[in-house]
Amino acid sequence: MNMRAGLGALLAGAVLAASGTGAAEPEGPAPGFVDAAAIVPGLVVDMRYHGRHNFVGRPIAGYDAPVCLLSMAAAEALARVQARLRPQGLGLKVFDCYRPARAVADFVQWARDPHDQRRKATHYPKLAKSELFARGYIAEKSGHSRGSTVDVTLVDLATGRELDMGTAYDWFGPEAWPTARSPKAEARAHRLALQLAMIETGFTPYPQEWWHFTLANEPFAAQYFDFPIRKPTTGAAR
Repeated sequence: MNMRAGLGALLAGAVLAASGTGAAEPEGPAPGFVDAAAIVPGLVVDMRYHGRHNFVGRPIAGYDAPVCLLSMAAAEALARVQARLRPQGLGLKVFDCYRPARAVADFVQWARDPHDQRRKATHYPKLAKSELFARGYIAEKSGHSRGSTVDVTLVDLATGRELDMGTAYDWFGPEAWPTARSPKAEARAHRLALQLAMIETGFTPYPQEWWHFTLANEPFAAQYFDFPIRKPTTGAAR
């Protein structure tokens, strides 16, 4: 067993114990999870951890398909956000949705390797990699693994382009805090528009990332899942 697989297995066992079940996780979506693109009309899906365009610079463990899996409750709430935005000519693009525990373990392993700095210039230029744990950018457990947290931005429906939010997605630093003063007033306005639409529909923002929201009444608040991300073969998994 290689180091990544071993660390992933240990973390998966820990989160299963915390959720009160010792059963193995299913290899497909767990009951209550759906492909959000099938629930949210016009949702743009750009799953960054399936590919190389992310802060690690490679595909992440558990992202076997570029699919946005969410709890049904979170997907339905996201559909309501989309409906609120459409009259303004805006829509949603998701970067990350459900995240397997094995992916979190992969992030942890990466964060503890001081030699891998390939994405420092684009994601954490003002921080030492050793600071990422202490500052809350990397953690050994993630709300994403509960299935009702989403990383999201706004797009212009007419052009399909992302709106300027002041920083790139997964920027580690205070510039990405929702309350930070962006160099552009336009970017601040875009952040506010996203925040209001998400909050009014039942999502709670994360104070260090303008893109990160968790459904307030999430259905799996005490559970952390580890099934890999694959497209459901028979529609929604209920």
